Amino acid sequence: MSTRIERDSMGELEVPEKALYGAQTQRAVNNFPVSGSPMPSRFIHAIARIKLAAAHTNRDLGLLDSGRADAIIKAAEAVIAGEHDNQFPVDVFQTGSGTSSNMNVNEVIATLASREGVEVNPNDHVNMGQSSNDVIPTAIHVAAAIAVDTHLRPALVHLHAQITQRADILQHVTKTGRTHLMDAMPLRMDQELGAWASQINQAIERLDSAMQRLCRLAQGGTAVGTGINAPPEFAGRMAQHLSRQTGLSFEPNDSFFASLASQDAAVELSGQLKGLACVVMKIANDLRWMNSGPLAGLGEIELEALQPGSSIMPGKVNPVIPESAAQAAAQVIGLDMAITVAGQSGNFQLNVMLPLVASNLLTSIMLMGNTASLLADRAIATFKVREDNLQGPLARNPILVTALNNVIGYNAAAAVAKKAYQAGRPIIDVAEEQTDLDRETLERLLDPVVLTRGGIPE
Repeated sequence: MSTRIERDSMGELEVPEKALYGAQTQRAVNNFPVSGSPMPSRFIHAIARIKLAAAHTNRDLGLLDSGRADAIIKAAEAVIAGEHDNQFPVDVFQTGSGTSSNMNVNEVIATLASREGVEVNPNDHVNMGQSSNDVIPTAIHVAAAIAVDTHLRPALVHLHAQITQRADILQHVTKTGRTHLMDAMPLRMDQELGAWASQINQAIERLDSAMQRLCRLAQGGTAVGTGINAPPEFAGRMAQHLSRQTGLSFEPNDSFFASLASQDAAVELSGQLKGLACVVMKIANDLRWMNSGPLAGLGEIELEALQPGSSIMPGKVNPVIPESAAQAAAQVIGLDMAITVAGQSGNFQLNVMLPLVASNLLTSIMLMGNTASLLADRAIATFKVREDNLQGPLARNPILVTALNNVIGYNAAAAVAKKAYQAGRPIIDVAEEQTDLDRETLERLLDPVVLTRGGIPE
């Protein structure tokens, strides 16, 4: 690979000839050959958004001449558009402040801007009024807020709508409920799916609440929170520019010291993503159980057949979408633990696990957004109900005798249930033999559809 010589405050360094970045990025590449995973593109684009807003702000305040500002703006817009994503090779596991990624973006934008016929310095011009210590926390918030707003929330709204639609269609289907994986009182499928829809809706509500804190930014705090080298108007103008760019309502945080030293809002959002992962895991497992069989399991539903399920057993089809969803949920739960540890790593005026927070948070948002869409379109929308498999167990379910508690008492009802279960007979037949209730009364009291409506059977 051909190289060129670049210089920074520490001296000279060889950099790939065609690289848009400079010496500080290359030092980070050399220093951190850890995971082979660079920072997420959404995070890089968020830093570029900050550089774009800063160029506007510094020009408006008379601190940066129009020629340089316009060149930086054009270069930042190209980075935001993803035109140079291959120019950001710094590993996730880098310096804890994320300085390497900030300088990576500064250097790339400076190189692109200098092609416009003006000299642009990555520190003096692109990074004017900023520090890595406020840029990186701001980029975490901006990137995560955009990802939630444009990717995760719409996917969850779609999933909620799909579940609700199927629930409306299936409200005529009554099935055996289960607690402890054992037969329980009956319920309708719209009630079962309605619980999923409610869980998703409440997850959306929790995300919306977390977004309020996420939209409070560190930008303007510079190195330690005092705002050194940034004009007093800088923070407010930056938030306004970022709001116009994204359509979100950003504002300066009420304490820059807190913004630099902690990652509380990111930890909160990660916690809500973990909660969402638990919801996804629950729905995925329900779908797997309901689909189990098709002969020796519950066989209540039939998920769409998407691919062969075995390399040795012909004809076997597995619930691949719920399995994928469960794995994604498990990963998000694990990523949250790492974010929790990282959130504790604020030493005095700076948190020093910022790249890990950024990478894990954006990964979790991506995983949950993609998984929600898959569940909606490849599982919820397409499963078929096997009503024949639902009706037989429902009619024989001895737990229906619960409806007789108020008439014959718990102990007598338990005796009826035990005999019905041991004999494998419908509960209504055994109840007719062992109680004084006539057939018509029993049919009314033990009607599974009526029992799904709650209240005291009459």
